[in-house]
Amino acid sequence: MKYTLPIFALLATLSLAACDRPTTVNVPATPVAVPGPAGATGATGATGNTGGTGATGGTGATGGTGATGDTGATGYTGATGNTGNTGNTGATGKTGDGTTIIVVPPASAPAN
Repeated sequence: MKYTLPIFALLATLSLAACDRPTTVNVPATPVAVPGPAGATGATGATGNTGGTGATGGTGATGGTGATGDTGATGYTGATGNTGNTGNTGATGKTGDGTTIIVVPPASAPAN
């Protein structure tokens, strides 16, 4: 039992030494420059010269009018057909038996 405690201490030291811990480097903060007030606006520059106008192109020639085609020949008129015969007249109808039919008009809406 005399060696138990030193062996555990040795194992703990070796196991902690075996851990690869990344080294942390603290970088000091860089001072940030604070801008001062804005300066006066500079003078406006001179206006540049206007360029020259280009030449106008010529007008193209007008095309000629095409020729009118010939009128076609008129076709022949067909012959007129003969008038047909008149049909026979039908028989005269039978005389009525004396019955009178009265048709009553439908009732109309009263006038406003």
